[in-house]
Parts: sequence; structure tokens; C-alpha cells
Amino acid sequence: MKIGNKQISNKWLAGGIVLLVCLAALAVVAPLTLTGAPQDGVIKIRRGTPTAAVCDSLQAQVGTTFGKRVQTVLNLLNANLSNRQGAFRISKGDSPLAVARRLRNGVTCGVKFTFNNVRTLDEWAARWGNVFMGDSAEMRQALADTTVCQQLGKTPQTIACLLIPDTYEFYWDIEPVKMLERMHDYYQKFWTDERRDKASKLGITPDQVVTLASIVEEETSKADERGKVARLYLNRLQQGMKLQADPTVKFAIGDFSIKRLTVPMTQVKSPYNTYYVEGLPPGPIRLPEKNTVDAVLNAPAHNYIYMCAKDDFSGYHNFAVDYASHLVNAHRYQDALNKRGIK
Repeated sequence: MKIGNKQISNKWLAGGIVLLVCLAALAVVAPLTLTGAPQDGVIKIRRGTPTAAVCDSLQAQVGTTFGKRVQTVLNLLNANLSNRQGAFRISKGDSPLAVARRLRNGVTCGVKFTFNNVRTLDEWAARWGNVFMGDSAEMRQALADTTVCQQLGKTPQTIACLLIPDTYEFYWDIEPVKMLERMHDYYQKFWTDERRDKASKLGITPDQVVTLASIVEEETSKADERGKVARLYLNRLQQGMKLQADPTVKFAIGDFSIKRLTVPMTQVKSPYNTYYVEGLPPGPIRLPEKNTVDAVLNAPAHNYIYMCAKDDFSGYHNFAVDYASHLVNAHRYQDALNKRGIK
């Protein structure tokens, strides 16, 4: 019986040791496999970045504790991240093991790019550079490259027509030319047969519609007035009149802060100054929204050919079919400017 008791005691001892080892292993492994990221995050890695630097970015994105756990797993996996490049998503609840494997295997994610209320290509390129790996100067160079533009069926003046404000998703390390090719794909999808047919009936091309929409959007911030303004300019085009759109003068001068145009300003020699040239400018003076483009395509019929801002400064305009009526509206507005000391 004594021998039997000793054997039982040894078994209990061995079992206890195994249990302790298992508990110790669980204490080490559990935080690496069962705990989750406390929040969403995205880390962006350039090729050649040391693993230690990647882990520093992890800690900055999702907290020190979780970042160190991911680093531990990477060390256990003997992972080398020096050849990894791109954006890597971390979702709330992801385990350190899952994140480490994603990094080791190079499973990148897309980056969302939302833009609106953009006037110039330089401004758009700067926004692009703030989101993606490439430098904004590289994008500006691509936008101005006649060969690149020609391959996309555009010119440096009309390339802006491809940049339709919206929310897109691209890989973080996408190159400028590839980005423009993707934007061309979206442009083609936007310009459906129905939209192209409407443009044809107006007697202008899709790019001219975008150019006109850019003028309309600068003329009025009131969405419910844009179709009316668009038809006014279409009437002028059809009658062979100069557009004489004030925003085109401001664009030609390079100063949209101008409150009142002077005669010398309207005489600036520029293909974008519609007081100086006939017809539409060679390209957009801003990146118009989709709904403004559609406002041009669906512009309601009327006979107005003159417009002037209302003297109540509501943002709306008075419209006229003859010059005499327009002068009355213009004088009223100029008097209001004078009373407010706006020069």
C-alpha cells in the first residue's frame, strides 16, 4: 500500500507540473492570440523600414501594450518586414498574432481618398500627397506631362476633367500615372451614354460640360440656382456671345479673393478670361461636383442672357433678357457694394 501511495503521489506531482507548465504557456500565449486591438488603425510602411520602426508605428496607432505584443509575435515568427510596403489595416479586436501574420505576409489594404471643394490642380496634388506615399511634386509633374495627358485622351488643360470629386480607395503606394489611369476609369463610368447624349444635345463635349460646370459652381453657391445659371451661359454660347463670366477673370489673374472686377481686369489677355476670348475656356477653373455637372446637363430652358448678384447679398442672382434690365440690376448691386465699402 505504501508503494501504491507513492506512485499516486508521483502521478499527482507530475500532473501538477504539467498543469503549471500549461498555465505558464497559456499566460504567455493567451495575450498574443486571445487579446484584441483596442481600436482601428492603419500603419503605412515604406520598403526598407526596419521592423523596430514598424512596431513603433504600431504602438502609436493602437497603443503601447498591443504594439509590443505584435512585436513579440513578429520576433517569434522571425519576421523580416524590410521588403514590405503599403498600408496595413488593424481592426478593433484583431489579435496580435493576426496582425503580425498580416504584416509578415504583406497583406496590404486600400486607403480612402475623399476630395471636394478644390480649385486648382496644385491644390489637388497637395491633397493627394498628404494621403499617399508619393510626393505632390510627382503628381503635379504627371498632371502637366503632355504625353501622360495624351495617353488619357486629355491635355494639361483638360486633365482636371478626370478628377471628379468623390470618395475613392487606392493602394497607398500607387504611382501618380497609375492613379490618373484609375481616375480615367471612374471618369468613363461617370460619363454614361445618357450623360453623353445630353451633352451632345447641348452641342458641347463632356469636357466642355465639366468646364462650364466649373464656372457655374464659382458663380453661385446655391445648388437650386445652378441649372438656371448654366442655361444662361448655354444661351450665350448658342447666340455667339462672349460668356463674360467673372470667375474666369479671377482664375486668369490667379486671385479668387477679388470682390469687384475693374475694366483693366476684364482686359487681361488669357485664354481663360471669357471677357477677352469667345466661347469656353480651354479647361475647368475648378473641380466641379457631380451634381453641378448634372445641373448643366439638365439645365431648364429660359431666355435669360444676363445675371447679376442680388443686392441683398443672399447669394442668389437677378436675371434679365435684355441689357437695359441688366443695368438696373447691376447699378442696384453696385450701390449696395458702395454702401458696405466693398472695393
